[in-house]
Amino acid sequence: MKKLRYAFEALCLYLLFGLFKLLPPQTASETGGWITRTLGPRMAVSRKALANIRRALPGLSAEEEQRILRGMWDNLGRVIAEYPHLETISRDRTVFEGRSDFDSFFATDEPAVFISAHLSNWEIHGAALLTQFGKKVELTYRAPNNPWSARLLHRARTLGGRIPAHPKTRESGKALLEALRAGRYLGFLIDQKYNEGVSVPFFGIEAMTNPIFIKMAQRYKCPVIPVQNIRLDGACFRLKFYEPLRLFSEDGAPLPVEDVLAEAHAVLEGWIREHPEQWLWLHRRWPSDNDKKKEDEAS
Repeated sequence: MKKLRYAFEALCLYLLFGLFKLLPPQTASETGGWITRTLGPRMAVSRKALANIRRALPGLSAEEEQRILRGMWDNLGRVIAEYPHLETISRDRTVFEGRSDFDSFFATDEPAVFISAHLSNWEIHGAALLTQFGKKVELTYRAPNNPWSARLLHRARTLGGRIPAHPKTRESGKALLEALRAGRYLGFLIDQKYNEGVSVPFFGIEAMTNPIFIKMAQRYKCPVIPVQNIRLDGACFRLKFYEPLRLFSEDGAPLPVEDVLAEAHAVLEGWIREHPEQWLWLHRRWPSDNDKKKEDEAS
């Protein structure tokens, strides 16, 4: 039964990709946004998104909560519809704020770790650095359980295999370390829950986060650079470099990963507050009430 379900899911995904590929990028994006904006808020999973919105941004009116929810679904549908057009969008419809800063940085050819979040179209970062600067950023991602869908998405996000991307496994960690050792770039989306990570406040609520990107950067003494991605108008985007995170004290000692993560979370919070409708609120980012109950019982 699982194989049949996977086959049906993959068939639907391939058909959707085929349809969106036939459309111009802007039309595909608008179509995808309309579909999910119409259907998404009625789905049960929207309750999780609303709960997250209320935890992170308390005090909003019901109308504002619904606006953010609809905007999130609109953005998610656009992300899906934009997959077949990633190369065109990243090359022709993405601008870099402070372009000269990017040019100067990449002229050094020094290794770096770029961090961002599931904001706007989070697949644009690596694609734009390749199509506009010729720079490859090694990425990590959670592969779907469906192997046929995983192959399609992998091919799309890597622009046909030109961007190095590793499913999250123990082996991928070794590959990323080797990439830094060789002077290459790494890219991480750091806004997802990681049960084996470090607990650091996110919107004032304790959240488990993977500190691996900090440990790697401190080990190889390379900068950790936040990159903001903003959806401007449909399938158009703006990317912006932020100042590198502070990794070492004045005497050169590595700062505690909790301190660096707190700074990284503060940057992400600012981005999300600026464009809350562009963040993926569906993640189980914070412990649920059931999780807290289990922890209390265990202690």
